[in-house]
Amino acid sequence: MHDAEKDQADERPSRSARRREALDVLAFARQLSELPAARLDALELPEDIRDELAEVQHTPSHIAHKRQLAHLAKRMRAHDEEDFARARAALANDRAANVREAAALHRIETLREQLLGDHGDAALTGFIATHPRADRQRLRALMRQARRERETAQPPRAQRELFRCLRETDAEPS
Repeated sequence: MHDAEKDQADERPSRSARRREALDVLAFARQLSELPAARLDALELPEDIRDELAEVQHTPSHIAHKRQLAHLAKRMRAHDEEDFARARAALANDRAANVREAAALHRIETLREQLLGDHGDAALTGFIATHPRADRQRLRALMRQARRERETAQPPRAQRELFRCLRETDAEPS
């Protein structure tokens, strides 16, 4: 009988594993509570969790909000993990899309700085080579205006316009 109890104890997750799991559910509950109502409606969540999420979102007090969030996480742990699989996947896809979008914006900012730098003509030639439909004359005019703005400490209107133009051109299929 002692061996059976020992085997049973070995099958249960450790206290640390259970705590990590509970903290993961709490973090997921916090992510859900920060979503707008329209986004929550698109996710397939159990009805009692939707009601609890509405309660969490309408709790203004910090401590009460924290307590309500913990209660939501407890209710979520009572459900099967499959109930939340689609919602987790949707949030993961959103995060991946945000990362890709941020990387694209950083790439365009870097390109703009290269265009406005000392070797701007070479950077423009490289950009035109990869984007043959780009309007070379407009880009050159914006580069000149942006450089002039930098030299005279004017507001960066042309720099913003150059950024917009690069972003639109980069978004177009080559």
